[in-house]
Amino acid sequence: MAKHENKDVHTMIGADAVIQGNITCQGGVAVYGKVFGDVTSEGPVRVARGGEVHGNVQADDSHIGGTVDGNVRVENRAVLGSESQLKGDLIYRMLVIEEGAQFQGHCVLAGSEPVLEPEQHLSNSFKDLSANPGQQQQQHIPYLHRYYY
Repeated sequence: MAKHENKDVHTMIGADAVIQGNITCQGGVAVYGKVFGDVTSEGPVRVARGGEVHGNVQADDSHIGGTVDGNVRVENRAVLGSESQLKGDLIYRMLVIEEGAQFQGHCVLAGSEPVLEPEQHLSNSFKDLSANPGQQQQQHIPYLHRYYY
């Protein structure tokens, strides 16, 4: 990561650090080590090359250069670096995916998330179908597209 990317970062998790538990910060967070828990910040979250987060990330913006095994929600810009690995859903306003990034999960533009949880919507659809078993009903079930890079 370049120095200018760390200007709003107030908390750094060193390369030899292993954190067991959630991290919540008002300022930005840079992860060079391993975090086994959620990372929540009102500022940016940076996961450096070699850094790992095994939990969800919520931030103003994010730059992932390492590994995230969990969902990521950013209010502004999400960057998946060339050596990044993201296994989880991504909610963003702006998205940059560099060549070589690995992403497995759902990708949704912030503000366009479905209102109902998929399980709730599906269970309501099955109730409607079971109420009229002889009658076929065609319903639109919203889902998120899965992208693999």
